[in-house]
Amino acid sequence: MAAAQGHFSDHPDHSVGASGASGADPSDSTEGREGDGVPRPFRLAVEALRTARPRPGVEVDPTRPPRKLAPYAYALEAVVVDADGEDGEGGQGEEGQELADGRLILLHDPAGHDAWQGTFRLVTLVRAELEPEMAADPLLPEVCWSWLTGALEARGLAYGEPSGTVTRAGSHYFGGLAERRPATQIEIRASWTPQPGRDGVPDTAGHLAAWCDLLCQTGGVPPVSAEPSGPAVVTLPQRRGPHPR
Repeated sequence: MAAAQGHFSDHPDHSVGASGASGADPSDSTEGREGDGVPRPFRLAVEALRTARPRPGVEVDPTRPPRKLAPYAYALEAVVVDADGEDGEGGQGEEGQELADGRLILLHDPAGHDAWQGTFRLVTLVRAELEPEMAADPLLPEVCWSWLTGALEARGLAYGEPSGTVTRAGSHYFGGLAERRPATQIEIRASWTPQPGRDGVPDTAGHLAAWCDLLCQTGGVPPVSAEPSGPAVVTLPQRRGPHPR
């Protein structure tokens, strides 16, 4: 799996928070026990993430969360895999082409955070390769941002304080790499505050589903709307540009 965790290298410690054990398995590190000090809302939010089933074509795994962003953190990484790229009877395509990858981090501060306007925060990085003609579209940043907000709204999720950046970067190759065609990468960095529901716990499973829709949209796979009457999401032409290795 192509992990995006390198983009968070400013926070290399793997602790899950004030009570977490550094170096513990990320899939088990937030399973609070009675008296372990891990807040119940955070445990429930993480459990919802762990038991959620992503949409087909998206492979999700737990990964080491960063420290210092919040007292408690849990992280997932994911890739969108091109099922059409698998070798068929005709022997065409490459099996398991990765169209997009990313990382989603759940942060929790029981004392609240002024910038978040809440006690939970979701942080993400999503990236994918684009065809040069798509990268040249002057509306690309606005379109990509609409994929995030549209995915959240299409699933009826309440959220606040969204912020982020959309970056496109082009690469041209020379010398021994001159045979490679120019490549352009789109990168979405964003964060938002999921609004709490019962017991002060946000619908993290729903936000994960919306995030998977964002990943797929960025990778050129049409989103699956949970609400047929939901807001329209601006699309770019479908593509099958795998993430370079």
